[in-house]
Formats: sequence, C-alpha cells, structure tokens
Amino acid sequence: WIVQSAQPGFQPAASGVYWRGSPDAGLLMATSPKDSTGHVITYVRDLIASGDLRPGDRLPAERELSTELGVSRPTIRAGLRALSAMGVVKSRHGSGTYIPDGPPTLGSEPLRFLAALHGLPREEMYEARRVLEVSAAGLAAKRASAEHLASIAEEVASLFASIDDPQEFLVHDIRFHRAVAAASGNRIIASLVEMVSALYYEHRRDTAARATDRNLRDAADLHRGIYQAIRKHEIEQAESLMSRHLLHSAAYQAQEDQPLSLQAARAVRGSRAPRRRTRTAVSS
Repeated sequence: WIVQSAQPGFQPAASGVYWRGSPDAGLLMATSPKDSTGHVITYVRDLIASGDLRPGDRLPAERELSTELGVSRPTIRAGLRALSAMGVVKSRHGSGTYIPDGPPTLGSEPLRFLAALHGLPREEMYEARRVLEVSAAGLAAKRASAEHLASIAEEVASLFASIDDPQEFLVHDIRFHRAVAAASGNRIIASLVEMVSALYYEHRRDTAARATDRNLRDAADLHRGIYQAIRKHEIEQAESLMSRHLLHSAAYQAQEDQPLSLQAARAVRGSRAPRRRTRTAVSS
C-alpha cells in the first residue's frame, strides 16, 4: 500500500509508477498506484495536507473521485473504508463522506516501524488496548454527553447491521472504540486510541473474513452492553464489560489466525447462514 507519497521504501518515477525497495540493492518492484486502494488514501491525505480538505468538509462523490483518479468505484469504496478505519474520514448515511471534527489524530508510522523491525505480538496489542480502553470506558460512563452517546449508539446499531459483512463489521468495531475514547473527555487518550486502532485495523483486516457468525454476534452484544453501561453512568460495569470484550476479541483473533484447514473444519460444524441486514435497537 502506498499510504503517503513520502513513505519510506517507495520512490516515484516520472511515469507515475512507484518503485518499492532500494535501487542500490537491486530489489525494485514496480507498483502502480492505480492498482491499489493506497492511491485513494494518498490522494485524500494530500488534499488534507494542502489544506484543500479541512475538518467538516465533505469529500467529492464516489463517481467524481473515480473519474479524477482513474480507478473503479469499488476501489474508491475500499479506499474510503480504509480511511474510515484510520479515523481520517467518516461516512454520514445519505449525506456523504466527511473529514471529521474531533481529537488530533496521531500517525501510527512509529508503531508500523516497530512492527516491521521487531514484530508486535497480538498479546501486546490487546494488552495495550486494555490499558487504554478499559479506563476510557470508565471515564466515558462518567463524562459522556448526549452527542457522545448518540455516536456510540449509532456504531452499535451498525455493528448489528453488518454481521454478514466481517470487513464492514471491523470498521464499525473500530469506530465504536474511538467513539468511546472520545466520550472519555481526555484528548490524549482519544488520540492514543486512534493511533493504536489504526494499526490494529491493518493487523486484523486480513483475517476478519474468517470471523464466525457466533463470534461477531457475541462481540456486537458486548458492544451494546458497554454502551448501556456508559449511558447509565455505571463506571465499574463499563470497565468490566470493556475488559471482557477485549479478552474475547483476542481469543477470536487467535482463532482467525489458525490455519485455513482448521477454519474449514469449524465451518462444517456451523457455517454462517445468510441474514438480512437490519438495524438493531441498542437500548434495553
């Protein structure tokens, strides 16, 4: 993926092709920006960097972006979905895609370098998330405004509506956790959660399609429980449910990381049946 034009390891050529690797090492591989959603990400980030897009601005429609970049609309949608998971954009149903207002977003490049050099075990990722997000849930139960609650509730409903689409479910999962962090009222915590969740998305998206219906539904139920605890200002309950959810999520990802042969065996025991996408009530 070409995440930004100055990304280390990528050198632009005059033809618009990016070369990955080092010319001195003789390990170059040509990659066309139009062949990946990374081109969409680069384009939007360049607009933000130049000041052409600011918080609250709406992005051009998919059709306009497709024409401008010379890529298909599915590629545009995939790029926007990745940007949404990174917290760079936010979709509003029936309105379009916007640059969100909110806490400053910290780049996750240092964590990416750490992962590339030394690896980031799944256990460390979830341990860091528990340190940040359990406390964030407690603070949210104490401080969340009506606007915060509405944002969290919207993501819970979207989780239930996307159980048949694990990739879309993952995006709303991440947005739920960012909404809870924003509701904590601590901009440092919110920014750190933004940074870690962007890296988490990159790690999880390759295996998300292997998630079982049962695991997704369990996760959606726990998200709803967290929301309800926050809405009722139940601090200890919100922290407890967030901790339980992250422990479950780590176990689910461990299952997804297993060889496909084991995944296939599980699928025989209980495959996901088609289900209508519905909006589910989030309050009890």
